[in-house]
Amino acid sequence: MKSIGFIFLFSLLAYAPVQAQQLDSIKFNVTAAPEWTNLFYRSEGWFGGDGIYSIPLNGQEASPPKAKKTLFIFSDSMIGKVTGGKMQPGAKMIHNAAAVLTGNEPDPKKMSFSWKNADQKPESIFSPKTPLTNVGDYYWLGDGFVNQELDNAIFIFGYRIKSTGSGAFGFAEVGNTLIKIKASEALPFQNYEQKDTPFYLDENGETGSFGAGIYVNTKQAGQANADGYIYVYGTFGKTKKLLVARVLPAAFENYDKWNYWDGKNWQADIKKSVAVTDQVSNELSLSQLPDGRYALIFQQSGIGKYVCMQLGKTPYGPFGRVIKLWDTSEAIVLKSFFTYNAKAHPGLSKKGELLISYNVNSFDFLKDLQTHPNLYRPRFIRVKFE
Repeated sequence: MKSIGFIFLFSLLAYAPVQAQQLDSIKFNVTAAPEWTNLFYRSEGWFGGDGIYSIPLNGQEASPPKAKKTLFIFSDSMIGKVTGGKMQPGAKMIHNAAAVLTGNEPDPKKMSFSWKNADQKPESIFSPKTPLTNVGDYYWLGDGFVNQELDNAIFIFGYRIKSTGSGAFGFAEVGNTLIKIKASEALPFQNYEQKDTPFYLDENGETGSFGAGIYVNTKQAGQANADGYIYVYGTFGKTKKLLVARVLPAAFENYDKWNYWDGKNWQADIKKSVAVTDQVSNELSLSQLPDGRYALIFQQSGIGKYVCMQLGKTPYGPFGRVIKLWDTSEAIVLKSFFTYNAKAHPGLSKKGELLISYNVNSFDFLKDLQTHPNLYRPRFIRVKFE
């Protein structure tokens, strides 16, 4: 792995607007975070997966870390054993799993993974059972958070997925749901609510969905300059346009109370949503930096070797130019490997830093898993801002 330079300095013309300079430049350095990467290098139980959103269970989303426990949620996950660098017979992929970290340091002894079991076989924690669910649908998970104004319930976006064929991309999203878990419910969440949402978009042959990232902009979550809203980010279309919605925490389950950014104002028609940027990833994050600006973290174009950042004036933009943070080439051990879906974890980030993960997968997954059984897991980097 290698950083895209220790410091990214703006090189605008002398007469460039001050606002453009503020959103196009920042001083930082980037290093690998092997202690976090190694936390997910495992040989028994959960030994691979993607997704990896982190949810501070006390609702404190801002850095430095304040949560005593953090929930991690994963999408497709491998459950089984790896011995002598070989995946053992009986390993199984499930569609989602979870883990809890006690404390905020990457201590393997304080990390507990969880999934459901049926007839002594691993099964996904969450399975779609809503009115719009069809036979064979399953869940991948979007972002989630603890809603402190609704009895500290955990809300997680669930993407309904159906299989469309074989190969690395033989699937399609067909719907968007909201999963609600009571604060008293323990893993593996035997009881939870789920309901369909209007946040899946299918227009003119292009699709999209909200839930790619959540920014809890409340005082209770520890945010500076809080305006009291929950911001929910969606991606749409082949160019991965970024859309923004917002709602007050108490109204989170009332879809009629949601509003969408149309480029100038917030309004109630989701179809009037306007992209604030594009070429982002299907999973991403937004965090406020110590200087008041907002950092949008993503993998450029979804799948690619660059972890990127754009600086924003507000949680909904405007956003400056794309700043490349990290080249993931070192993780691409074989030509068939690819990296994707970078995001920050502010609830686990120290002051003045952002801890960022990205996922690793393979276009020839089943074959490569035989020789590289631990390929399919998150890698971490740390960005320190000067």
